[in-house]
Amino acid sequence: MAMAFDIPRHRGLFITGTDTGVGKTLVAGAIARIWRRQGHRVGVFKPVATGCRREREGLVSADAEFLAWCADCDYPLSVVTPITYATGAAPAACEKAERRSVDLEHIVNTYRYVCGQCDMIVVEGIGGVRVPISQGVDVLDLAAGMKLPVVIVARPGLGTINHTLLTVDAVRSAGLHVAGVVVSGYDLDTADVAEETAPAIIAEYGKVDILALLPRDSESDVERGRLGPGTVEVLDQVDWARLAR
Repeated sequence: MAMAFDIPRHRGLFITGTDTGVGKTLVAGAIARIWRRQGHRVGVFKPVATGCRREREGLVSADAEFLAWCADCDYPLSVVTPITYATGAAPAACEKAERRSVDLEHIVNTYRYVCGQCDMIVVEGIGGVRVPISQGVDVLDLAAGMKLPVVIVARPGLGTINHTLLTVDAVRSAGLHVAGVVVSGYDLDTADVAEETAPAIIAEYGKVDILALLPRDSESDVERGRLGPGTVEVLDQVDWARLAR
């Protein structure tokens, strides 16, 4: 049975992926940047990050740095991402490897704080929706507690139909609204039949909107803190504020 969280409802979006490395940090950061340019006070939040680098101030997530930069937020990275691990694995595995439990209460309290600092919030999950966070809790449980509309970021290639439809089903089964799907890394010029037809099939069988086909962008690099204008231009065509209502 899913764990229930007492989390206040706020205006924003929860960004998840069909897998790890599909581009959800890039999409989350771009949405934050777009809202910031529209004059919103934007909060960014990534509850847990793994595979962090160790610095003098502690463990630092490149994803958290990118999100904070995109949103121009003035609170520390330890607030953007309250739980960090050096081990590159699912949080539940990191708990065992580093002998340090995920503090769920700290996640919720920090999220409340961020909500109090902004009028729009972008939350990025870790991996896909069924990634275990801690004993009996996965990413979907946190998303369900936050009650935000969910944007699913998917790969363009073979297999993405199954992965995306399964994710859509899981999100809806938790009682959450699927705001739509962003296909990241899509290149129509080089797409084979599987890639070219996948977005329409996902839309038809999942009864879900394809919000954007985001091309590969050599000017965007999360690790180096770069957000290419091409990525922003494509995603700026979506009315994210409307989806966040």
